[in-house]
Amino acid sequence: MKVSSNKKYNMALAIGSKAPDFKSKDQDGKEVSLSDYKGKKVVLYFYPRDMTPGCTAEACSLRDNYKALQRAGYEVFGISTDDEKTHKKFIAKESLPFRLLADPDKSVHNKFGAWIEKSMYGRKYMGTARITYIIDEKGIIAEVIEKVDTKNHAEQILDGTIPKPATKKAVKKVAKKTAAKPAKKAAKKKK
Repeated sequence: MKVSSNKKYNMALAIGSKAPDFKSKDQDGKEVSLSDYKGKKVVLYFYPRDMTPGCTAEACSLRDNYKALQRAGYEVFGISTDDEKTHKKFIAKESLPFRLLADPDKSVHNKFGAWIEKSMYGRKYMGTARITYIIDEKGIIAEVIEKVDTKNHAEQILDGTIPKPATKKAVKKVAKKTAAKPAKKAAKKKK
């Protein structure tokens, strides 16, 4: 994953690290700073473009579960490289109850490792990584969701059902359980 501005590799920030402060404008042109939300839990989700199918599914999952997210103490912000005008249309079209932040200069994306090199059909280009940061009340990154399930993103946040890479031990355990089921059924049939 490369960052175009400085040609360094830019990785997602680690759990336990301090979230970098930033200033950005929301859909109404009002300035938002992460430091303004100290003492609150923040969901900061990076998404590629307003009004595209995957981004709409993700936003609608958060919209449909917004009250549950608020009850859990989360303040939700979406952020993309789109401008305020496009954000305003997206909010109106999908009835989104949370703020969308504009980052056309990609400064916030770069701070959070969300502006990356992508590849499609052998063509390389720069774009936004679909990634979500859960930031605790002290401004520390509590969780990083890199494998976003767009249709069930709110559930990933609320239930902690974030996909984890499978370990060899877990794979063997699943394989052992799967192999044991047919043997048990065969034993029951013989009786």
